[in-house]
Amino acid sequence: MNVEEVFHMNGGDGANSYAKNSHFQKKASEMVKHITIQTIQQAYLSIRPNSFGIADLGCSSGPNTLSIVTDLVEALTREITPPPAEIRVCLNDLPTNDFNSIFRSLPDLYRQLRKAGTDGVAGGSSTVFVSAHPGSFYGRVFPTSSLQFVYSSYSLHWLSRIPPGLYDEQGKSINKGKVYIAESSPPSVSNAYIDQFKEDFALFLRSRAEELDAHGRMVLILTGRIGHDHVDRGNSLLWELLSRSLAILAAQVGAIEEGKLDSYDVHFYAPCRGEIEAEIRRDGWFQLERFETFGMEVKFDEAKESFGREVARTVRSVQESMLGHHFGEGLSLDSLFDIFARLVDEEMAIQEIQPANFILVLRKL
Repeated sequence: MNVEEVFHMNGGDGANSYAKNSHFQKKASEMVKHITIQTIQQAYLSIRPNSFGIADLGCSSGPNTLSIVTDLVEALTREITPPPAEIRVCLNDLPTNDFNSIFRSLPDLYRQLRKAGTDGVAGGSSTVFVSAHPGSFYGRVFPTSSLQFVYSSYSLHWLSRIPPGLYDEQGKSINKGKVYIAESSPPSVSNAYIDQFKEDFALFLRSRAEELDAHGRMVLILTGRIGHDHVDRGNSLLWELLSRSLAILAAQVGAIEEGKLDSYDVHFYAPCRGEIEAEIRRDGWFQLERFETFGMEVKFDEAKESFGREVARTVRSVQESMLGHHFGEGLSLDSLFDIFARLVDEEMAIQEIQPANFILVLRKL
């Protein structure tokens, strides 16, 4: 499976769209927004270019995308004197992303910026240009030294591909019946994921080092894990529940081939702090200025729906493209995520599920 050609968040604004089901991602970015704002201001003040380039890598679509654009532009125009004459906002995601919904929202964004006096078109302090740059960020996307600030939220835990080490010489999965690293997985499974993460993250850092101006900065937000144990009550448990959901659905309806069930693996990896820091040190392109771990308190309205159903809709908005491509029309996504929601609620009744979240601030050396 070619991830770049298949993977995307659900587009549009329907019930299962990413736009309607990215509340957790929005909450996480809001929790650390003060760090993002402080960092982009430091990046500008250390360089002070007339034209300031910002890249949002893995921007997806929906309200979260242009919300962060507004925050970043205002950070450069409301509190800094003089602000940059031009602000270039470069939105990046895979070619399968719903860029059209972003384009349709741009007139509203420009009107909002003009009303706030931040866009030079209306006599404001800076002229803002927004552009789209489709392509994988595991490689070059922008010209050399064209950026001063890079932002990426909830994207770097997605790998460039499903690790090839998950398959034997016959092309069969060595992680039978599991979609991610599980307690029953052989050690070679976690090794395959670690190797792919190292390869991808090194390429990401090298590419950004070429695209960023001297002293440019990055803010990276991603989900990870605490410590070296891959099995926890965070991301690992959620993927385990998806594995169980697929197995239950297969047993109920018999519409899923055993071979397809065994060969579905996710291109996801939750790194620990040590793994991230080791790659940054090894590559030597960036200075790690800040690394914080944070969680989110689980709150939901039981009168409306269960927490499990909210999580299920979020996971579906992210995984539907991959599940549909792999299993085809024989897979009932409604049934699958009904089961998944129930399993999440059952686990939450035992103990809270709490994935770890990281924010990193890096400065180019």
